[in-house]
Amino acid sequence: MKTFTKSAMLLLWLVPMSFFAQSTVVGTVTDAGSGQPIPGVNIIVRGTSNGTSSDFDGNYSLGNVKDGESIIYSYVGFIEQEVAYTGQATINIVLEEDAAELEQVVLIGYGATRKKDLTGSVALITTEDFNTGNNVTAENLFTGRVAGVNINTNGGPAGNSQIRIRGGASLNASNDPLIVVDGLPINDPNDTNNGSRSVLSAINPNDIESFSILKDASAAAIYGNRGANGVIIITTKKGKKKLQISLNSKTSINTQTDGVDVFSADEFRAYVAENFPDRVADLGNANTDWQDEIYRDAFSSDHNLSVSGSILDALPTRLSIGRSDQEGIRKTSKFERTTTSLSLNPRLFNNHLKIDVNANLNFEKNRFAPGVEGSAITFDPTQPVFDPSSPFGGFFEYTDSNGFPQANVQRNPVAQLLQTRNIANVRRYYGNAKFDYQLHFFPDVRAVLNLGLDTSETNRFEERSTESANTFNSNLGEFNGFKSDTDFTSKNRLLDAYLVYNKDIGNLGVEATGGYSYQKFEVERFETFDQRDPNLEPDVTIEPDVVLLAYFLRANLKLSDKYFLSGSIRRDGTSRFAEDVRFGYFPSASFGWQISEENFLQNSSTLSNLKLRLGYGVTGQQDLGTFANGYLERYRTAGQNTQYILNGEVINIVQAQFRNEDLEWEKITEYNIGLDYGLFNDRISGAIDVFKKESNDLLSSAPVPDAVNFSNQGFQNIGKFTTEGVEFSISADIIKNNNLNWNLSYNVTFIDQEIEELAFGQDIITGGISGGIGNNIQIQRQGESPFSFFTFAQIYDDNGRPIEGAYADLNRDGVINNNDRYISGKPAADITMGLQSSLNYKNFDFSFNMRASIGNEIYNNVESQNAQIGNTFRTVFNNTPVSVLETNFTNTPNVILSDFYIEDASFLRMDNITLGYTLRDVMKGVSSLRLWAGVQNAFVITDYSGLDPEIQNNGIDNTIFPRGRTYLLGLNYNY
Repeated sequence: MKTFTKSAMLLLWLVPMSFFAQSTVVGTVTDAGSGQPIPGVNIIVRGTSNGTSSDFDGNYSLGNVKDGESIIYSYVGFIEQEVAYTGQATINIVLEEDAAELEQVVLIGYGATRKKDLTGSVALITTEDFNTGNNVTAENLFTGRVAGVNINTNGGPAGNSQIRIRGGASLNASNDPLIVVDGLPINDPNDTNNGSRSVLSAINPNDIESFSILKDASAAAIYGNRGANGVIIITTKKGKKKLQISLNSKTSINTQTDGVDVFSADEFRAYVAENFPDRVADLGNANTDWQDEIYRDAFSSDHNLSVSGSILDALPTRLSIGRSDQEGIRKTSKFERTTTSLSLNPRLFNNHLKIDVNANLNFEKNRFAPGVEGSAITFDPTQPVFDPSSPFGGFFEYTDSNGFPQANVQRNPVAQLLQTRNIANVRRYYGNAKFDYQLHFFPDVRAVLNLGLDTSETNRFEERSTESANTFNSNLGEFNGFKSDTDFTSKNRLLDAYLVYNKDIGNLGVEATGGYSYQKFEVERFETFDQRDPNLEPDVTIEPDVVLLAYFLRANLKLSDKYFLSGSIRRDGTSRFAEDVRFGYFPSASFGWQISEENFLQNSSTLSNLKLRLGYGVTGQQDLGTFANGYLERYRTAGQNTQYILNGEVINIVQAQFRNEDLEWEKITEYNIGLDYGLFNDRISGAIDVFKKESNDLLSSAPVPDAVNFSNQGFQNIGKFTTEGVEFSISADIIKNNNLNWNLSYNVTFIDQEIEELAFGQDIITGGISGGIGNNIQIQRQGESPFSFFTFAQIYDDNGRPIEGAYADLNRDGVINNNDRYISGKPAADITMGLQSSLNYKNFDFSFNMRASIGNEIYNNVESQNAQIGNTFRTVFNNTPVSVLETNFTNTPNVILSDFYIEDASFLRMDNITLGYTLRDVMKGVSSLRLWAGVQNAFVITDYSGLDPEIQNNGIDNTIFPRGRTYLLGLNYNY
């Protein structure tokens, strides 16, 4: 009895003790960056199923917690925290952003997802991955870094880039990807050709946080009518809670590295004495290297200041100012840009309402230098640049017996540069306001409204001197000069409205997005033409508005973080097509399997990530350039040579234009199989993708029967072509420790394109070239690559020298004609590669980027139109490429279509090399000061005999703005 009594008393004493040892914890979870509460934070007692999550005010309550247990707080994008419970009644948690985890959040169009949840082929490039060097425009930040993405930038200051994702998808319509900045699809490149260098030249690279590149149709189909060539989503930097000041500055000098190999003055004299002895007296006494005369050492600078913080600890804000001055190596060419950017990111109503306002006001001033390389290559090197007795502003020019500028000869290229002023001033505003509201009464649903505006205003004038030989009127015997003004305005308005439903049901995650998009483009142009010509009058052109509207729906399912299924459909409409064919449907579906999360691989110490991706999608193409709205009935007034005179009165007629009411969407269907992999805790990682694209109902300018449609050709839906390819990428942390880190990244892409079908199986001759009249060097033919070179097969003598005018009779009919021309090459590469190395040793950093292109050819039109003895004297002397000494060709018409001028354009280019040193905590409050030096375009290895193997003109080299070699010094200061 005593034992029972003691036991009962002990039990009664332990019961209340257990209540004291097992209690309820309450608290609030907030964001360290913004101070705002975080809803949905996972809160769990380690090793148990006892857990909860924070509500939409960040508050939580967790019961049954025992002394000594650990509570874990976790949320996507934030560093996990663990707190030991020792009886606290309240535990408030402040979560810090996890930079490494945030880098894995990828924008996918009308939303975002974790990189590990992706089912499509999407590449993410963040600030840590950006290329170093002289990156004046945004796309150069990731040149060579993404498999399947090829960027070809010309040599001008802030030069325009040709961006191709998986080779493009069209023959004659646009192959440019859609560019989206903070949710705003920005103007097409064609809208900015009237003053800007490129569609991206107004964007300051220093304001960019990341790029998401949607490469396959399953990822890009959500953009429907504009996703045919892939999508590049740019995210700009936003404000943070802590004050941050950043100053980035660099200066550079750009030098010309090479020129076309033509005769020097003394070599030319010897050449003329041998071949034209009776003309030696016509030579001059100067020694002029005309290519040296048109180029210069170009100096440039780029300065950027940004301030980021939180106003009153409630309004995250970032303000940046940038100034870039870039001289071109072609004399007089210049690019100037001033950028201002403001980002406001308030979070209201306990984080229910997220507002993101991005505003950019940029000013761009361009001086465009005329392309005078052709004249510099052929101008007589024995003639001087200047002539004190010249009436042409002191420049040497050829004159006739009257002292007038001689007709049908090349003009002094230096005079053309210095006597021409072609300047465009561009004011561009672009930005958006995005409102993301999580419904209080239905917290699983968010309503999103995105309003965007992109306007560009250009004032451009061109003036040529009244002493220029190019403006001399021989009929009147006087100088006219030239002066014109152009005002150009484009507007792009956007409205996106959509709902997002997000719900976790056990192990099943569901996200659904549905909405509406409206975008309108307006373009207006005022042109005076030549104001010194009394017969010309100013003209105003208001182009028909282009309206794009769409309804879209997407659903994402996730099961146990291992199985992923995504599907979308978009109904798109465009004003560019007739009403009956205006709308199209663009579906997509994709599947992902995180194999490494299965039980048989989950504990693998070798294979840390293995994911299979399958994708299918259809995208559309409706960008017809100058043929937009070609379904409309259109007329134009005729010229002076097509007038009637009735009863003594001059009647101007109008001419009907080509019209195609049946023109419809070009549709691109794409299939993709991908495998993401990671080894040794992702120390080695990468992806393999195999894809096939089928472009149907190709939009292309093709011939039409005579007397049928007021033209001999026009835009039609004419056929089909396919693109197949394989992409492989790998990134490896070779060395990773406290003092030394070395990362290598490599990517390679194999692409094959083939035209499968053309209208009536008819070839399309294209690719106009200089030399002779009406010559074309390329063909679109079924079974061949787009823009294949179409030439005669050159015959060589026993010494391996080409025999002028001697070609193989390929069809053996005894006659050499166009039926003997054959496919001799193609401008597109079979293989492209990129290699990046980043090495950090203590405070030193060293990096380089290389690119390679294999299997592409170039037609050397510089040689084919100039390297003939017969071209040396035509009214006046013309310099000639020295290759004429090897060929002894005499006449251009005999050789210009020879495959002798089809050359291997494969190359290996060292894009940039950079060495830097970082001083850390050099003074109170300063986090870092980095000093660096670099070389851009360090070297190129190639067998191509021309100036540069990397050109934009579908592989036809007819003189280019050359790329120089740039030497840079810079500093990066961060507070």
